[in-house]
Amino acid sequence: MVLSIGDLSRRTGVKVPTIRYYESIGLLPAPARSEGGQRRYGAAHLARLGFVRHARDLGFEIEAIRSLIAMAADPGRACGEAHAITRAHLADVEDRIARLAALRDELRGMLACDNGTVAQCRIIEVLADHEQCLHERH
Repeated sequence: MVLSIGDLSRRTGVKVPTIRYYESIGLLPAPARSEGGQRRYGAAHLARLGFVRHARDLGFEIEAIRSLIAMAADPGRACGEAHAITRAHLADVEDRIARLAALRDELRGMLACDNGTVAQCRIIEVLADHEQCLHERH
């Protein structure tokens, strides 16, 4: 299998500039080049880029993905580090969810006005005075 960068992009849904970026930071190995200098990707590139895209879709940071790729290259290695990386990412996601829930609650509370005039508008009042917020951090 030999793919151009455009073909690789279409097969994975990863944009061409992003593929070039992943190459430049070492997440994707440099491909062979044709005599004309065009990149030529193989099945290993397709699999690696699929791994990276899936990890990015799940919100993993680049350095975490780099570590996970290194682990994937050593199938006999214990997976404790993969668990630690994923637990840390899950904690970050749960923190973001909590902050988004607080934000949702705050916005719902702000909408408790009766659509009267701006002078009595709860939205304007809360935005003008942070102490009226339901949560300190949202």
